[in-house]
Amino acid sequence: MLLDEFASAMAVKAPQEILDQAIAFTRQLEFETVDVMAVLDGVTGQPIFRAVDNVSQGVARRKHDDTEKARHDPVMQHCKHSHVPIAWDRKTYEQAELLSYWEEQAPFGFSSGIAVASHLPNGRHLMIGMDRDVALPEDKERITWLLARLQLFCACALESSLRVLLGELPEKEASNLTARELEAMRWTMEGKTAWEVGRILGISEQTAARHLSNATQKLGCNNKMHAVVKALRLGLLR
Repeated sequence: MLLDEFASAMAVKAPQEILDQAIAFTRQLEFETVDVMAVLDGVTGQPIFRAVDNVSQGVARRKHDDTEKARHDPVMQHCKHSHVPIAWDRKTYEQAELLSYWEEQAPFGFSSGIAVASHLPNGRHLMIGMDRDVALPEDKERITWLLARLQLFCACALESSLRVLLGELPEKEASNLTARELEAMRWTMEGKTAWEVGRILGISEQTAARHLSNATQKLGCNNKMHAVVKALRLGLLR
């Protein structure tokens, strides 16, 4: 199901393709604007930023285009330091004592949104943010669902988007994955938890989790979801 739904996001070859995929996904979640930003640290001393978005020409660009504001913006700062997706609105800026930031951006359609970032060990990062001019759903289960969907989309689009926006980097060597690590990943791909993987393979939950952690590290990924997606792309899982 993952491949059927997000296969096109895993295979983009041009910036416009990334944007087209992101816009289509954004519309499904009932948001209006989206930006996909790739960052590469530690090459020239200053981070390299590459982004695509569907913000109309002539409209004030989003807050993270202002470097000074980005250093304080609560959404940007959350994404800079965490893999956990965030849902934000006026209250997010009030709590950070930066309501003026929200008041400046809200008239341009950035009233609320969701965002997530993935951080790879080699200094590459991908952030996806979706915004709209109306409030977020009041139903917490709906917000949780939206965040989970965004996180899954980001995991699937991660490798291809970074490759297109930042250029090719050598693949992390993955030929040394053990049979057990691959088995654990196969069952994870089927939606099994570490506890369930352990029961299936006849090992402890802790051992199953260690196999998944080792595989994730060997693949140069930041979490098991991203590792499964990359393993699928490399043909390690079928």
